Parts: sequence; structure tokens; C-alpha cells
Amino acid sequence: MARTRRYDVAASGRWWDEDDHRWLPAGEVHAWEQGRNETVCGLSVHRSRLSRFPAVGWTDVLPESGGAADAVRRVCPRCAAAAGRRGADARPAWRRVNPRP
Repeated sequence: MARTRRYDVAASGRWWDEDDHRWLPAGEVHAWEQGRNETVCGLSVHRSRLSRFPAVGWTDVLPESGGAADAVRRVCPRCAAAAGRRGADARPAWRRVNPRP
């Protein structure tokens, strides 16, 4: 069985949420996997000076989710293509039904 990947968030900025009492991503956001020093689209987290948010899931920063996306200005299109835009109205992932032998 294939392992499902969990994507966290790396962002170009951050802001303090008074209600939750924690830092949340702002500016341009990228999908990031813990244990790696690069985003899904290939940017180096350290060289790009991105802040990591391991407690914020990828689906929370999508503008249609309304979660932690209050200050998000841009979602990286390459990260969105790789990590997926999963939400309540998202289509299921593409799957081959009848593969060739």
C-alpha cells in the first residue's frame, strides 16, 4: 500500500494570530515535507529565506479553505500541482482504471 504524503507549509512571511496565539503563514506559500530542506517545487527553504510551519497543513492555507489563509497572497502553482488542491469540492485523484499489461 502506498504511503500518503503529508505536506506542511513554508512561507515567505508570517503573522501573529491573536485568537489562536500562534504564528501563521503569510505572503507566498509553498508545500514542504518535514525532514527535507526544500519545498515540493524545488526551492531551498534556507536560501529562499522561507519560514517553516510544521503545525499548519497544506490544505489549511488554500484560499478556499478559509483556515490559516487570511494573510496568504499567493499559492505556488507548482506546489499546488504536486501537493494537490484538496478541499471539500476537490475531485478525487486521477487513477488508471484499466492499465495495460
